[in-house]
Amino acid sequence: MQFNIVHLLYLTFIIHMIDTFAYSVRLNYIKSGQFALSLTVFNLFYLISLIAHTMQAPLIGGLMDSSISQSLDPLPSIRKVIFVATAGTFFGIILTPTFLNAFNRVVNRLEQTGSVPAVVIDALKFRSIRIFFESVTLPSRKMVNHLPYHKIPASLIILNALVTGIYTIGVMSAYYATLLVAPQHRLAASASAGIINTAANIIFMLFIDPKSSIITDQTLRGNRPYPEVKALVVMLMSAKLIGTLMGQLLLIPVAQAIAAIYK
Repeated sequence: MQFNIVHLLYLTFIIHMIDTFAYSVRLNYIKSGQFALSLTVFNLFYLISLIAHTMQAPLIGGLMDSSISQSLDPLPSIRKVIFVATAGTFFGIILTPTFLNAFNRVVNRLEQTGSVPAVVIDALKFRSIRIFFESVTLPSRKMVNHLPYHKIPASLIILNALVTGIYTIGVMSAYYATLLVAPQHRLAASASAGIINTAANIIFMLFIDPKSSIITDQTLRGNRPYPEVKALVVMLMSAKLIGTLMGQLLLIPVAQAIAAIYK
């Protein structure tokens, strides 16, 4: 059980840190004007997150199986996983300036070489790793003060916090619901994780991503000042952090709602 928890914590941290970085990539789109190349490079990072996502659900399932077989309460471990999601988001925010510096170098390198494998190999060289650590930049008040936060719709931020909260605990609530239903319904309850995460993704794609993309594109065309998209990124990241904290509150109610369907 301990082995599963440790690996689950690592994967959760990586997932939420990379998901946090995703918000900041739009800043690189605007400053560099290299939209297609930036998207290609970020897909490399997202691939890591996708692999971690794929491995996360079986580990949560293993945690629940172990708890059931040993008659243990998995709730403390699950809450620890949610806490690590918050920590991953927080470190993603703190490391965003460093990530953007490294991201820009990788985009320029890809433009020079035209080869993704060559970029990956170059990134793993000692020289590149040394440059990365030498360029570590922490956020400062100067970076976030006096931004036009009032220009960003409050509904967009509230929705992002809610979607993040649901997305954070979707799988865990579904698996925890297996303890609240009759044994014959446990598989059905655990499969509800896909429905919950799909619903969160639909809300994101219908109501959050389009509006964020409009603001980004308008800034790219010069119809909005750059500080507005910077304010958007800061607020979306902050909403994500709040959303992971909300996950602690949503975990049990969502699990109970799932269990109610099968009672």
